[in-house]
Amino acid sequence: MFYRFIFILGLFFSFLNANIFTDIKSFKAQFIQTITNSSSSNIEYKGEVFIKSNGKILWKYKTPVIKNVYINQNFAIVDEPELEQAIFTSLEREINIIKLLNNAKKIDENNYKTKVYNIEYNIFVKNNQISSISYSDELENKVLISFFDVQQNIVIDDMIFKFAAPDYYDIIRK
Repeated sequence: MFYRFIFILGLFFSFLNANIFTDIKSFKAQFIQTITNSSSSNIEYKGEVFIKSNGKILWKYKTPVIKNVYINQNFAIVDEPELEQAIFTSLEREINIIKLLNNAKKIDENNYKTKVYNIEYNIFVKNNQISSISYSDELENKVLISFFDVQQNIVIDDMIFKFAAPDYYDIIRK
């Protein structure tokens, strides 16, 4: 499940480089991530995302738990302040951005689809900005990530992507 989440981050980042987004150098937005399981039970996460074209990504989850996910190319750190721990991990699968871009199909003016690792992703675009991404994962959960208050090409200081664990944190390396 964690790697599927990492993949969607990479997928999102790759679409920042797709043809309709060639001028985007940075992206910041509020998000709501809704996961619906096969029993139709929902869990909703809210937070903020920061992305730079150099491959740095930060997802700051604010509810229902505080969690920060730092991505820098093929390395991820999951900061869990409430548990006083951080998980450092190398990603098993590199995101092949060229493959993602080559497979993306424009369905209509605002909809794109791509299929990678047997998962089909639907990307909805509004005013030339990604508005939402939806997919069903390998556990048959339906995932919808909606973006609000989108800001593009703003200055985002690289320091926001740096994580320094407090001395009292447990560090887990995978």
